[in-house]
Amino acid sequence: MNAHFQWFTSAKMRVLGHLIIISASVSLLGCKSFNYNRLNKNIDRYIHSRAANDYFQGLLIYDPIKNDTLYSYNSQKYFTPASNTKIFTLYSSLKTLPDKIPALKYIVKNDTLYMEGTGDPTLLHPYFGDSSAVKLAQNHKNISLYLNNFKDSRYGPGWAWEDYDLYFSPERNSIPLYGNVVTITNNGSLLVNPEHFKDQVVPIGYGVNREFYSNTFYFDPQRSDTLESPFIIDSTLTKSLLEKVLHKKVNIVQKMPNGQKQVLYSVSSDSLYKRMMEVSDNFLAEQLLIVSSSTLSDTLNGARARAHILDHYLTELEQPPRWVDGSGLSRYNLFTPGSMVYVLNKMYHEVPRERLFNFFPIGGLTGTLKGRFIGGGSPYIYAKTGSLGNNYCLSGYLLTRSGKTLIFSFMNNHFTKSNSEVIQYMEPIFTKIRDNY
Repeated sequence: MNAHFQWFTSAKMRVLGHLIIISASVSLLGCKSFNYNRLNKNIDRYIHSRAANDYFQGLLIYDPIKNDTLYSYNSQKYFTPASNTKIFTLYSSLKTLPDKIPALKYIVKNDTLYMEGTGDPTLLHPYFGDSSAVKLAQNHKNISLYLNNFKDSRYGPGWAWEDYDLYFSPERNSIPLYGNVVTITNNGSLLVNPEHFKDQVVPIGYGVNREFYSNTFYFDPQRSDTLESPFIIDSTLTKSLLEKVLHKKVNIVQKMPNGQKQVLYSVSSDSLYKRMMEVSDNFLAEQLLIVSSSTLSDTLNGARARAHILDHYLTELEQPPRWVDGSGLSRYNLFTPGSMVYVLNKMYHEVPRERLFNFFPIGGLTGTLKGRFIGGGSPYIYAKTGSLGNNYCLSGYLLTRSGKTLIFSFMNNHFTKSNSEVIQYMEPIFTKIRDNY
């Protein structure tokens, strides 16, 4: 009886121990669920606060490992994304472009180099300074240039016409040179790059940087900073700029000769992606879509690249975007937070983490997030900003103190306050997510 009683007591204790463990686990899960619910209620209070009740907001927070939506508010509604559009441009480039940017397509016939552009934005660019195409051309006696493969508009639909003279709104074309901008600096005397425009710079203070219909530029000699202003592009100007750098005549031809075209490559593609995302470079974004189209056919057209991506890689999007340019300059663009998170999630699973995060501005440290969303010791936000008048969006990756990586898209449209006020309102939401998930 004693042995039987001891066995029974031992078994009973084991069962009781299992029940305690199960009870504790359920209790912990319940506590965790309670904390998440309390956090979500706190986020709700911010979203519906008096500070934010007079403009349109959307927020989606997603766990890419658990495949779980942690918070959603208006995430299926369409917003003006501004430069968050560049997230889709980045994804498009990653899916279509090789490790190096295609710089030219060319054919050599006898002693003549025939070449056509791919939209590569790095040729003689002030930041990249690539000269791959120049070096190729210098090795040939005769140069013929074909420009009619560009079948797109010089400006995107819905771009603000009054931005024509501002650095962030250069024209699009097949063979960009010098970033399609004139750079003017006062260093005792005016330094103009490219020098072709030196005699077209008027040294006076004026209300605009350039005449609307001509390449006449204005630079106040009293200013100490550098001025960048887009120039008007045509075939004659492209020919002249190339002739000056090549020191030889360039012929414009109406067609390429028959034959297999070779491809010349320039700089690392990742260097363009990082620059585009970090400083929100509109010119690079627009030209990257054109370069993407060059890998699909000989016709350069950004719309063709966008359609290819939507039709081949993003068919499962629940809210297909209205996507009209590469940069987000156009107010015709319409994207949902859900679509942003969907593409960010695809990149998170398809691109090595270190490489992917390297493309994005880092909260508090780099690019358009420098001084914003400071991590308090270590950065916790890697994300793309998007701002137009009355709109501010932020989409990317958030690292929590518990070691999780979350994907988010926070879109704010139609406010009349400053961007700084909206950012100040967003920041405590992100810190609560960081500290509690």
